[in-house]
Amino acid sequence: MTKQITGGRRQAALGFIFVTAIMDVLSLGVMIPVLPNLVKSFGGGDTAAAADWVVLFATTWGVMQFFCSPVLGLMSDRFGRRPVILTSIFGLGVDFLFMAFAPNLWWLFVGRVFNGMTAASFSTASAYIADVTSPENRAKGFGLMGAAFGVGFTFGPALGGWLWTFDHRAPFLVCAALALCNWLYGFFILPESLPPERRQPRFDWKKANPVGSLQLLRKHPGLLGLAGVGFLFQLAHNVLPSVFVLYMGFRYGWSPATIGLTLMASGVSGIIVQALVVGRVVKAVGERGALLIGLVSGFAGFMIYALAPTGFLYLCGLPIFALTGLIQPGLQGLMTRRVLPNEQGQLQGANSAMMGIASILGPTLFLMPFAFAVRHDATLHMPGLPVLIAAALMLGAAILGYAKARPAVPEPQAA
Repeated sequence: MTKQITGGRRQAALGFIFVTAIMDVLSLGVMIPVLPNLVKSFGGGDTAAAADWVVLFATTWGVMQFFCSPVLGLMSDRFGRRPVILTSIFGLGVDFLFMAFAPNLWWLFVGRVFNGMTAASFSTASAYIADVTSPENRAKGFGLMGAAFGVGFTFGPALGGWLWTFDHRAPFLVCAALALCNWLYGFFILPESLPPERRQPRFDWKKANPVGSLQLLRKHPGLLGLAGVGFLFQLAHNVLPSVFVLYMGFRYGWSPATIGLTLMASGVSGIIVQALVVGRVVKAVGERGALLIGLVSGFAGFMIYALAPTGFLYLCGLPIFALTGLIQPGLQGLMTRRVLPNEQGQLQGANSAMMGIASILGPTLFLMPFAFAVRHDATLHMPGLPVLIAAALMLGAAILGYAKARPAVPEPQAA
């Protein structure tokens, strides 16, 4: 029998969602310094060839996310958040087992396909938070997700770089164990956040396909413009998993362990922002102001990353870029106010579909210029070219946000 969330169990449920988000991002963080290097080892140590393979992996993941996220989002509106979250966590664990025992690149490819099909725990967790928080406290709740993101990126890259020094497959085995343990915990502990009377009355395949899901963004006033801001941000942010490990290794000569520590420092900066800055900024300037501050800071941070000639100057950009932690709480707070309670999952599915499109476009957009810059470094001297492209996208998001991110309207109510 499905457990329902009541009174005193709300904080325990939010605690599980927080831990689930940490496990997701921790797993992603562990992969960042090691997966490109594993791909590189399969390819004989060729950095440019590794970049080409990472393009294929990331693009495939984005395609699966684009087609499957709307289905999972609507399923969470129809059948509840709990089964979708648990399915996604289990899929993550299976994906890491594939990578841990992969004898070649094609096995890694199969793992990314499977993960892309089920990777909805973070977006469904966002719908869960929208279910159990009031509109005025929602940005704070999404800030909790941002804090999980910071915690995961604080320890994940450092853990991945450290485990890599012992065995190249150890990081994936550890992540598989964490994901499957989290699934077991959720199976016995996690209550349902969406009661039957607030769910969609039926599962409509017309809404479950990507086009139908994205139509929700046109249905409610102001939602499409906000989705455009989110898309540009996600596309720009895609430069981080796409090229930064290869970029830092090539430009500054950093080892996987050093890169892991650098990403750990970035995570610490993000935690500080989520713990000490998000709530104060949202209270002082509102969700719109927080969103704009985050977007402008992201543009400035990317410019520093792209142009820094030394590792020390690169590190100077970390605290500035950390203010991008204001973006998602502000953006999600504005967006979730504009849809009905039984549309929160569909909204997050649409957001994930947009993220899937960004994941499809991002690897080619960033890795191809990086591979070109690496091959012509003797004459071009611009390995930060893809980061400059990301900075331009972030600036575009800031301009669009200024024009479209209006103050939140009262939350719609179901008829």
